[in-house]
Amino acid sequence: MDDILIIGAGVTGCFIARELSRYVTKVVVLDKENDVGNYSSMANSAIVHSGYDPEPGSLKAKLNVQGNAMYDQVCKDLDVTFQRIGSLTVAVFDEQLPVLQDLAKRAALNGVEVKLLTSGEVKAMEPNVVDTVKGALYAPSCGVIDPFELCVHLMENAMDNGTKLYLNEEVVEIRSFGELYEVRTKKNTYYAKYVINASGVQADFISQTVAPKTFSIAPRKGEYYVLDYTQTPLVNHVVFPLPTALGKGILVTPTYGGNYLVGPSSAIIDDKTDLSTDVMTLNEVKKSAAQLIKNIPFNKVIRAFAGLRATPSTHDFIIVEAAPNFINVAGIESPGLASSPAIAKKVVEEFIGKKIKLIPNPNFVPTVRPYHRFKQTSEAEWQKLIAKDKRYARMVCRCETVSEGEIRDLLNRNCPPHSIKGVKKRVRAGFGRCQGGFCAPNVLAILADHYHIKVTEVPYDEPGTNILKQPTKEVGE
Repeated sequence: MDDILIIGAGVTGCFIARELSRYVTKVVVLDKENDVGNYSSMANSAIVHSGYDPEPGSLKAKLNVQGNAMYDQVCKDLDVTFQRIGSLTVAVFDEQLPVLQDLAKRAALNGVEVKLLTSGEVKAMEPNVVDTVKGALYAPSCGVIDPFELCVHLMENAMDNGTKLYLNEEVVEIRSFGELYEVRTKKNTYYAKYVINASGVQADFISQTVAPKTFSIAPRKGEYYVLDYTQTPLVNHVVFPLPTALGKGILVTPTYGGNYLVGPSSAIIDDKTDLSTDVMTLNEVKKSAAQLIKNIPFNKVIRAFAGLRATPSTHDFIIVEAAPNFINVAGIESPGLASSPAIAKKVVEEFIGKKIKLIPNPNFVPTVRPYHRFKQTSEAEWQKLIAKDKRYARMVCRCETVSEGEIRDLLNRNCPPHSIKGVKKRVRAGFGRCQGGFCAPNVLAILADHYHIKVTEVPYDEPGTNILKQPTKEVGE
């Protein structure tokens, strides 16, 4: 039996697990996916929002600002790619200028540093902004992050400090037996004294297994374009339109990897598994983005994708004890990524800390073993790595310059990938312009060798998504 069971290994669940690993507790994390951060946390704008936009006094506003301030230390400890590039919220019509003033007032109430810019100042910062720009709100604390690295490194650190993780474990039933919870998945049964529901778009279903219905979660789908690298910068900051009731709008932003992201759309849907894209929606994304930035090179699109945001009926984060020792951490939509470190601290200190005495883990180590990245390492240092392991000289992904040594290193950590997509999320092998056309066979062979399985048994993502079905010479026999 465990002390605390967390349902969901998205960014919120991973942050909570890592925060709990600071203390002497037995923690287990369950997730229905084949990897951590493999649903909403993998398909978003990858932005650590400044916090000027949420309604003052809301949990979103408070936790966004607190969480944003925590990211520098978190990313330093966990070796996560993070850059504070700042954001510009742009007015393109004169009648929008008063809205910028209102946002500046809201920023002051939320305690966020911002600056109102003139048309000329905006054009100087963003040469590709549309000619009709009238002004903008500049928020310097906004940043872009690698959300895949973040989730993986959080969970790796939690596991280094004693947390247990079980993947491909979809929860189907929870029952309470006095001071004990029985959590049944499709494969196993787990027991814990406390349960934390951080299951994203499924959080309402999970909550209703043990508590009265007090909220619902609607999946809000957002579709994006990914653009290739450009010779000259397309944009230097995160560029937003004015926010609406549907969200922060269709933005144009550099990514943590150096290419560009355009999107997302925003549509409430019924299907909590629908990650499809469609031409009509993506065309609307193009049109809206063109109202912010001119000459967007849509001829350099290398991928389109969709993600789901867990939009709550309450219009704010839901962090409550829904039943004795059962804590809901639900409705963590934007700015959930930015807020997650503060959410974790709140859950552990204000909820778990009131239930049990939190004894500091004397063996807690806040850092992960450093990662070696070819793009971020000097030639001299890389040659030292090659001298120790020649696999660092063998390039698997040429688009993103990823070596076999980097992939082998992943496989010998506490939260390793089990799929081609898992490798892709960790080191970007397959993120380049060929989208894995050349490197995927090499990644597949490395995974098969490491796990001592056949290449036909290596999944792209979840179990059963195998790329290879049988040797080609057997086809038709």
